[in-house]
Amino acid sequence: VQLQASGGGLVQAGGSLRLSCAASGRTFSSYIMAWFRQAPGKEREFVASVSRSGGLMYYADSVKGRFTISRDNAKNTVYLQMNSLKPEDTAVYYCAADSSGSLYDITQYGYEYWGQGTKVTVSS
Repeated sequence: VQLQASGGGLVQAGGSLRLSCAASGRTFSSYIMAWFRQAPGKEREFVASVSRSGGLMYYADSVKGRFTISRDNAKNTVYLQMNSLKPEDTAVYYCAADSSGSLYDITQYGYEYWGQGTKVTVSS
């Protein structure tokens, strides 16, 4: 599967952005989908994941209550709605797909496919 992330940009603290990740192929609904992020000089970290059906979601503590992950299997797209953004949310955001792992797998190594990343900058 090929993933194409979009929707990043520059926003002031307290603002909102919605990221999208469009997937190619007919088997999108067979993948657990997730968002990771990588800030300058830091390791890539887990942000959120969503189950194959879209009925279950899992979040990193740092974004819980502010970010919402969702998916539309008819459109082969996963979203990340980001509200109440903080300067520490500044990073390149990547979408990822996992065909066989767990919703609760927060390590990047279990994800087989990755998008190219979209940059989010939150100014204070």
